[in-house]
Amino acid sequence: MNKFSEMQAFVAVADTAGFSAAARQMDLAPSSVLRLVDALEERLGVKLLHRSTRSVTLTEGGREFYERVVAVLQQLESADAQAANLEQEPHGVLKVTAPVTFSTLYLAPICRELHRRYPHLQLDLQLSDGMSNMIDESIDVAVRIGVLGDQPNMIARRLAAHARVICASPDYLRTHSPAERPSDLLAHSCLQFSYDGPRRGWRFRHHEDDSADIEEVDVQGNFFANNAEMIRQAAISGRGVAMLARWLVGEDLRAGRLVSMLDNYEANPGPMDVGIYVIYPANRRGSVKVKAFIELLTEQLSSHPGVMEK
Repeated sequence: MNKFSEMQAFVAVADTAGFSAAARQMDLAPSSVLRLVDALEERLGVKLLHRSTRSVTLTEGGREFYERVVAVLQQLESADAQAANLEQEPHGVLKVTAPVTFSTLYLAPICRELHRRYPHLQLDLQLSDGMSNMIDESIDVAVRIGVLGDQPNMIARRLAAHARVICASPDYLRTHSPAERPSDLLAHSCLQFSYDGPRRGWRFRHHEDDSADIEEVDVQGNFFANNAEMIRQAAISGRGVAMLARWLVGEDLRAGRLVSMLDNYEANPGPMDVGIYVIYPANRRGSVKVKAFIELLTEQLSSHPGVMEK
């Protein structure tokens, strides 16, 4: 019999002034409660209760012990409640990795709200456009864009499509001929990503015919960058035509800083599973802090209708 059970039995008997009533309160047999109190008195070497056939009362030593035990049990109950709350409320460090530009647009705005909702949660953001080793780097959640491929021991949740849009500034379009088909881009200055490997053409497929062949255009231009935000800024300033993610330029399109082109075509069509994902290790499936972060990020993305369509 443990000390905690002995103290609980003693307090119950003192509170109810009887073994039978205490037994009902503890959902035990009266004989079990009696054994617990006897064991407590024997262990302490002190008589705690005056017992008669009619009543049970505290001795002087029992009264003093009762006050101390009640305080201890209350502290234990409080500690239990706090521990239970910790399992329900996100706390500790949440380590997240995500692409730089995406984080600036969609993660930065949720940091304040995350702290407001979960003040005991510490967010550690690791921004990188590379692929992190989540296990080796102890990362809780990753935001990744593209095609995932094989992700052993990981759980992935698709948040949105990774659609591209062809766009240019109103000033650029006022001084250049319109593009009605992909090949018309050959007459335009196109802002392009720079790659370590061979330069890639821009690929298109007509929206109304999924079975149509993909058309590739070997676009030309005099601006190259390995960062999408740099290409976005160049497009806004009127440097040329860009192919950019809709999540990146959605606000620019709505505000009129950029205008979409070739809307009847899907730009850079890819596999069906290309998208924006959150990934976390399978052993964090039940983590309340991971769940809280994903829920808040989903809320943030859903507040951009038309930008984050699935």
